[in-house]
Amino acid sequence: MSSSSDFLAVLANTLESRLPSNGGNPESSYVAKLYHKGPDSFLKKVGEEATELVMACKDADKERIIAETADLWFHSMVALGYYGLRPEQVITELARREGVSGLVEKASRKE
Repeated sequence: MSSSSDFLAVLANTLESRLPSNGGNPESSYVAKLYHKGPDSFLKKVGEEATELVMACKDADKERIIAETADLWFHSMVALGYYGLRPEQVITELARREGVSGLVEKASRKE
């Protein structure tokens, strides 16, 4: 299997192909249907999946934690694609933060 970042890039390309501007068909694609309905549809899914992940963690159900994390990541990638962003940009941001104290990093943000 290729690297995780390669897989994320392939998935991002697939999601991008489902955008209305790229001919995504809401009749035949779940992602195209979300995109067609607009941000509220996929943002609701991000919120639902985040809540389901929290509940799986509270139950310490490892299989559900993995499944719900996958659902959350997937719907987060749908959001990234809608806004013309790529998972590589998220990976770059995570790499930038590596070795930086979380407290220091948070304090450096413009809020």
